[in-house]
Amino acid sequence: MLADLDETLRQLLIAELPVKNGELDISFDLPKRDWSSRISKPTVNLFLYDVRENNVLRQHQWERPTSSPSNAGAPTAHLKRTPLRVDCSYMITAWAADPEDEHRLLTRCMLALFRHPTLPSRFLVGTVQNPPFDIQARLAQHDVLEDPSDLWNVLDNEMRPGVSYVVTLALDPWQEITGPIVRTRILRFGQAQHLPDTISLVPDVSRTDLVLIAGTLRDSKSGEPLPGTDIAVQGTGYATTTDHAGRFTLGSMPPGEYTLIAWTSEGKPKQRQIAVPATTGDYDMEV
Repeated sequence: MLADLDETLRQLLIAELPVKNGELDISFDLPKRDWSSRISKPTVNLFLYDVRENNVLRQHQWERPTSSPSNAGAPTAHLKRTPLRVDCSYMITAWAADPEDEHRLLTRCMLALFRHPTLPSRFLVGTVQNPPFDIQARLAQHDVLEDPSDLWNVLDNEMRPGVSYVVTLALDPWQEITGPIVRTRILRFGQAQHLPDTISLVPDVSRTDLVLIAGTLRDSKSGEPLPGTDIAVQGTGYATTTDHAGRFTLGSMPPGEYTLIAWTSEGKPKQRQIAVPATTGDYDMEV
């Protein structure tokens, strides 16, 4: 991933500076004294000196992957954790025989990068292509590289003007989880005992279980899901609209017999009698 980010930044600078006929080099090497002594032509160096997670953008959420494979058999659910975000911190320096040339080159780099607070998709290569989030970049921020002299002392080289550049990438270490679709969820009340070693519950007979139901609404002719369709449980006040895949969730309600009502912009409402919780079958409907 980091190597592909380097190549992305290389292509961006080549196009935006622009770089013609190999008039200058773009390097990602460690700018130590022995490296700088071997430079033969003007060079822009982007030294990646720090990588860390961006805690501000951290999201502890589950999402449904849009590229999950379809299953012709029993319906399944696909879930995945939201990717992490990491800040890749570069120090940009310019190297030439004359300080004025270095300053001009550094200015050209800053103008090129300031034009792109989000990396354009046409420059993305390899594993950074098709990112789940826009790849954002921050240039010359006051809270980054606060004391560059410390970094130059470690590099054992003469100090030069350096510009901080932070690129925020999505890093996805999670695996997609696939399992059966949950159609009934029951909430029971009682006193928990023997925690944490053993989970047991003494039911509270004064409180009734609450049941949440889920299903899919389909077209009765084509069998295709019906997104954006209103559906409700008659006489309960529970109502919702199906999502992009025709799925709905309703409840929570006490166990018993209920009537599902679904209606589209055309035609009469369709009803179905259901038992909650369902002992057999499901809560799917066709309209």
